Amino acid sequence: MAEVKVLKSPGCSRCAQALVLVRKLQEEMPGLSVEEVDITEHPEEVLKHQLMMSPGIVINGKLEFIGVPKEEELRQKLAHA
Repeated sequence: MAEVKVLKSPGCSRCAQALVLVRKLQEEMPGLSVEEVDITEHPEEVLKHQLMMSPGIVINGKLEFIGVPKEEELRQKLAHA
């Protein structure tokens, strides 16, 4: 299954929304690996993915979404990962 990183920053409400969505799908998809990455503590992730704003959702090493994706779009990306 897919490996997901949620690139987030402290106090970011959109980051919290994205994380809730990813965690919801994690409950539905056994084997989905989810990691939360605080970009203030790991700025190398910002550079690596050329992230201009948070949150960023990385699936299997590729930045797939910036901001909070629609649930169906995220579900489709994960199904094909």
